[in-house]
Amino acid sequence: MAEREPVRITGVHAISALGRGADALLAGVLAGAPAFTPVRRFDTTGRRVTVAATLPEVGTLADELTDAVDRACRAAGVDRTHRAGAALFLATHGGPLSLPEPAGPAGGTDAAPEVPALAGHLARRCGLGGRTRTYTTACVSASTAVADAATLIGRGDLDRVVVAAGYLVEPDQYALFDAGRALAADGAVRPFSAGRHGLLLGDAVVAVVLESARAAAARGAPTLATVAGWGRAGDAYHPCQPHPEGHGLARAVEAALRRAGLPAAAVGYVNANATGTPYSDASEAAALGRVFGAAAGRVPVSSTKSVHGHALEASGLLELVVTVLTLGHGKLPVNAGWLGPDETCPLDVITDAPRPAPTPHALTLNAAFGGANTALLVSAP
Repeated sequence: MAEREPVRITGVHAISALGRGADALLAGVLAGAPAFTPVRRFDTTGRRVTVAATLPEVGTLADELTDAVDRACRAAGVDRTHRAGAALFLATHGGPLSLPEPAGPAGGTDAAPEVPALAGHLARRCGLGGRTRTYTTACVSASTAVADAATLIGRGDLDRVVVAAGYLVEPDQYALFDAGRALAADGAVRPFSAGRHGLLLGDAVVAVVLESARAAAARGAPTLATVAGWGRAGDAYHPCQPHPEGHGLARAVEAALRRAGLPAAAVGYVNANATGTPYSDASEAAALGRVFGAAAGRVPVSSTKSVHGHALEASGLLELVVTVLTLGHGKLPVNAGWLGPDETCPLDVITDAPRPAPTPHALTLNAAFGGANTALLVSAP
């Protein structure tokens, strides 16, 4: 199943509650200090939960996305000429894409467009002249965009794709998750842990430059990592709950391994989807058990949502960047909020301090309502 052309990651940029830029993101996830604070961006009076992982000063989502795309392109050394043929794949939530009242100075004066016009708007502002696509498929939006981009690059249809994703915590989704009692009332995200009570939302605006190995080499571009494999599968089980035995997620991981031509034993880290909710964390642990068998309890696992929160449509791209940066640094991030083991999650969860990366290969997993599952397998250069 291997594609003809290897797919390289040559530039990244991200903002989250941990700060602006790749260095801030890497330092934050390795420190393992959760970024959840009281929400000041909008009124949470009457809400069951009043905390999230938000950056204090942000512009409109359209402006933050524009800046992220531009910075990722500059980090990759993609100049005006190379941008002209680059495609843009955008993952974000539907509806108007600006905050009603930005908490800080906005970076521009353009009116915020609606999906799907935003992708074209960003492409024009950033000088990207290739095709555009928009993804609004909930929490697998960004990882699906990466998989599509890698497929098109791998078979030679495109040389270069910028994948961008953004979610800034806003009142509507916050109210929806709070009313559904999905937010952690104790103000902490505790993936795979005993005593876990739910998720917390977080900001993320991210951009990643993907290129064919040939196109990257022609420019002398740096390679941060290779997207070695990817897989997608559905549970077809329940509108909201994943399959209790993790069938869909396991199939997605197995597809990513087949495409990469790697055995499960080659994987040295899993950046888990785990949101800190009892049912879905147990399902994910079951999926990893199906893939790794008796070795499932020896593969290092953590969910960095425990530090930066759940960024919904942008989660897949933020967590891909976390995985790439930590692999490149040679250290694996901790799973914050840990209280103790849960028998439904028999995994090797990284809880005390970052660990050395035992192999150059890692998985980053995402799942969404409706039973959608994605797996991206990346390899350090």
